[in-house]
This record gives sequence, C-alpha cells and structure tokens, in this order.
Amino acid sequence: MPARRRIGPRLALCGLLLLGAGERLAAEAAPAEEGAEPVVEVPQRQLHRYPLAEGVDVVGERQYATAEQADTLLDIAARHAVGYEEIRRANPDVDTWLPGAGAQVTVPTRFILPETPREGIVVNIAEMRLYRYPEGKAVVETFPVSVGRRDWSTPLGKTRVTEKITDPVWYPPDSIREEAEARGEALPAKVPPGPDNPLGHYALLLDLDGYLLHSTNRPWGIGMRATHGCIRLHPQDMAYLFDRIQRGTPVRIVNQPFKAGWSRQGELFLQAFPAFGGRGAQSRDQRLEMAVDVVEEALGDRQHRIDGQALRAAVQDPRGKVRSISRGAPEGPLQLTGP
Repeated sequence: MPARRRIGPRLALCGLLLLGAGERLAAEAAPAEEGAEPVVEVPQRQLHRYPLAEGVDVVGERQYATAEQADTLLDIAARHAVGYEEIRRANPDVDTWLPGAGAQVTVPTRFILPETPREGIVVNIAEMRLYRYPEGKAVVETFPVSVGRRDWSTPLGKTRVTEKITDPVWYPPDSIREEAEARGEALPAKVPPGPDNPLGHYALLLDLDGYLLHSTNRPWGIGMRATHGCIRLHPQDMAYLFDRIQRGTPVRIVNQPFKAGWSRQGELFLQAFPAFGGRGAQSRDQRLEMAVDVVEEALGDRQHRIDGQALRAAVQDPRGKVRSISRGAPEGPLQLTGP
C-alpha cells in the first residue's frame, strides 16, 4: 500500500456549507492507471454522453418522467443525473417533496455546450454543470455539480488537475469549526474516511490553492450553490470520472448565464440562467444586452433572423430552458423581430 501522504494547509479554503467545511487532506495517492478508460457501472443513474459534430452546439433531449408514490423530485433528479435547482426550475408547479403518484415531471436534459474550447473539463457555474470532453473522442459527457455560495465563490479561469486522491481525511480549520459551533454543531479536529466525511471517497486537486473537485456524503445537495468554493459531484458521477480524468487534464471554470448555439438543423437556440457571482443586481435591459452579445457571438458572419420575442422571453425567464430564437429565412445579422 502506498504511504499516506499529507496535503497541507493550502487546502484550507475548500468546504461544504452543509457541514461548514473547510479542509486539508491527508490521503493515499490514487492507484488508477493513466490512459485507458475502464468500464464503470453507474446503477440507476443516467449517463449523459453525446456525440459531437462540427458546428453543432445543442445536445440531448428533454425527457419526461412519471412520479411514483414514494418519489420526490430529488429521487427523479438522481435517477436522471440532473441537479437540485435544475429539476425544481423545470417543474415550478410540482411539489418538491410530494409530487404525487402519476405526476408528470419534466427532466431538463437538453443542453447548449458552453462557449469554450472543447477539451478537458469545463464547469459553468451559472448552470452548475460540468462538461467533460474525453481526449481523442468526439463526444461530450455532462454532470450536475454544486459550486460556491455567494460569500465563498468558485474562482473562474483556466487550471488543471494536479493530483488524484482516494479516501481523503478532512481537517476542518478553526474558523469553520467556530462557524459550526455558532450553529450549535460540534466538528471534530479530524474526520477520517467514511460516511461522515464530506469529501466522499474521491478528490481531484486543482492547480488553484484551496480548490478541488470532490465527491460528497450528502448527494441530495448536488446542483446547489452550497460549497465554500470547491466543485462537488454526486458520488456515482465522481466514481465514474475519477479513473477517466488524468493528472494534467485542463479545467476551465466559466460563468456563462447565457449560452447560444446551433442545432443540427441550423436553428439557433438560447439558454438562460440566473446571474450569479460578481455581477450584482442587473436590470432587465442589462440582461438583454448580455444575451444579445452572446447571440451575436454565436452568429458570427452567418445571416440569420432572430425572434426578438423569444429572446426576451428567455431573458425574463432564466430557468435553463433551451429555447429556439430563430425566425424565418436568413436575412442579415442580428435583427430582433417581434415586440
């Protein structure tokens, strides 16, 4: 067995809101071999893996599920690998905890790829979703994540995976333990690997002091802005990814509340999310301007008429729905038609 390695205070920033966690890690180096992608079974959880095509940005299809008597929306989200906020926004009129037997539930599994190079790992904090582009394969995989809350935001920028850790040990810093104590909770100085460890079974260190991608012991919170800056994944998703993500894999963390992209049929779509992190309160006109900028970027030199009413509807209802904003035959650059 490899010697247990201690990863020092540089990791003290990252943590979970649910446990008030900051952490240092002490863990064994992952034994996974670099290179080939092993087959990992992810029972009762959908894997979103789609082929890539040149000039096509829209992948997946919206799904529908029928709730069983014992289901919550989170049960349905877990089976279909969508996040907490995603499933709630897609079903505003369905009770989160008691949808009821026979309730029809929209499962939001249609996506526009972020505007980034299609390589490595991309995390869009605005939609709380991770995209993985396996090297040498014309496919994309996508997974829901939790990201930093407003006062512990996840940093943006380009980085890389520097280390792979199994069974991390969590050392809550004094500040986080004091925060927990103020809530009437007691945190130990050391949390060993096991069901009480908020880092879960796997962690990927990033070349950003204090930040990592990791699993969790509370999977129902996936898809929330709930961490102290780290990127948290469902345990099954992290188990699937851990052996497939190699040291040195590039990681881009972006904040794209608007994404525009083309379907295979040449139709332009827009996806909108609530603005989050560093932008402050925004007026409707400011958000419309942001959306128009994104659409113009997607258009480039293409001649295409835009349905202004559909664009405005997306801006005013940022629930992540993938909306067509095309109208009629091509006719010049960005023209907003409609009221």
